[in-house]
Amino acid sequence: MNRQSAWVSGGKNGLGKAIAAALRSAGMEVASPGSSDLDVRDADAVQTYAEGMNDLDLLVCNAGVTADKPLARMTEADWEQVMDVNLNGAFRCARAAARSMMKRRGGHIILISSYSAVHPPAGQANYAASKAALIGMMRSMAKELGPRNVRVNVVLPGFLETRMTEGLADSVKESSRSRHVLGRYNTVEAVGDFICFLHRSMPHTSGQVFNLDSRV
Repeated sequence: MNRQSAWVSGGKNGLGKAIAAALRSAGMEVASPGSSDLDVRDADAVQTYAEGMNDLDLLVCNAGVTADKPLARMTEADWEQVMDVNLNGAFRCARAAARSMMKRRGGHIILISSYSAVHPPAGQANYAASKAALIGMMRSMAKELGPRNVRVNVVLPGFLETRMTEGLADSVKESSRSRHVLGRYNTVEAVGDFICFLHRSMPHTSGQVFNLDSRV
């Protein structure tokens, strides 16, 4: 039996690195390019990269950036950068992967969204909008691709102690922690394990949003 293959965008640091490691531990062949390897803002580069991957079984759209600012000080560049990576980048990767998955009549696309998509804080209009849009995109894609046996799901990893959040003030981190009913954050390793489980052990699940922390 051939080894399954996966592509994790934004795969060199933090969450992406942990997801890739978990998939490799599960026996999958994993490509996990970082931004220096693959710029998801470049449609031609994304398509070329996808064409170099044969028989792709799983795509995890993880590449993401933040540019948090109050709305009155948010520039066009701040808005466009976040949208182009978080939303447009996921669209480009998903479109490229879906083409081959539909032909093979099988595959799975997981979009990494955020708790901010459904409960956004102040100062994250661009990030929250980009992550909320992924949920709508997933639901449409799941309906479109389901007849070809291609699954599409969204994962909200929760607040993670990664490079993306390390610059936040301690008071902000503690405020976030206090809203978790278990009193602790999720971990990148747990997210990686869940994605493995979702892909390998839930073959009849598509069109769903999974929130992985304990905020209610």
